[in-house]
Amino acid sequence: MAKIEQSGAVINPSPSTIRLIQDKYAQKQFLLEKGVPLAPFAEITGADSARDALATFGGAMIIKTRHGAYDGRGNMVVHSQAELDVALGKFEGKALYAEGLIDFERELAVMVARDMNGNVALYPIVQTIHERNICTEVLVPAPVSAEVTQKAEAIARQVAEFLSGAGTFGIEMFLTKDGDVLVNEIAPRVHNSGHYTTEACRVGQFEQHIRAIAGLPLGDTSLLVPAAVMINVLGERDGETQVKGTSDVLAIPGASLHLYGKSPTKVDRKMGHITVTGLDLQTVRENAVKARGLLSI
Repeated sequence: MAKIEQSGAVINPSPSTIRLIQDKYAQKQFLLEKGVPLAPFAEITGADSARDALATFGGAMIIKTRHGAYDGRGNMVVHSQAELDVALGKFEGKALYAEGLIDFERELAVMVARDMNGNVALYPIVQTIHERNICTEVLVPAPVSAEVTQKAEAIARQVAEFLSGAGTFGIEMFLTKDGDVLVNEIAPRVHNSGHYTTEACRVGQFEQHIRAIAGLPLGDTSLLVPAAVMINVLGERDGETQVKGTSDVLAIPGASLHLYGKSPTKVDRKMGHITVTGLDLQTVRENAVKARGLLSI
């Protein structure tokens, strides 16, 4: 990719940004140097540095591979030296780092678009809900105070302005019980936390990404509806994909169904998503949960 860029071709997001984000430890260092609020972290270079990190973080931390970790893969929470030894064995040969565990109140996210001139557009702050380290639900807008919303928006804009190149980025955050907002990770692409934008916003994240990298004006990110909920459709078994219940899902007011055409299905594999829009978050969430219960795949 770098060789292509050297030929004079325009690549977005820029190779330097992609390289930075692909290495999660380097990403953390970069954000720390820029003054972005983060959870405490430390590089793991061997057993000794791992033990030191465990002591520094009060006997509990999460070990992460620097490259390739997603949806809980490449991560392991450790609460003891014995668990740390297991993690080091599991990830032997991989570059690692550690993060202190955050006692957070909610996980938040925001999609941010940056065009080729450096202009930035933010989508609404959302709450993401995870199970087994996989995003299962996105609540829009996030049920947080105006003060928290302003903090998250300011941090998201700050991060976007530091990244080079154009495109759409997903910025994942923690809201601590003390009201602080910390950046967790950045995705240099359209993202689960922005799937709701297809139905709920004037310009969805996929169109926005094309606008950003094609030199077109960024689109309107405002909500068309008061509330939306996205639920990921995760595989529940290993085997042939057999979809049932689509008509029942689409009979629910405000429901949209997106299936990805994947086969076979696997446990926890992302097979699609359901978005429900409506007038209030509680009702919309109830309808989204109901819709997911009607679908088998």
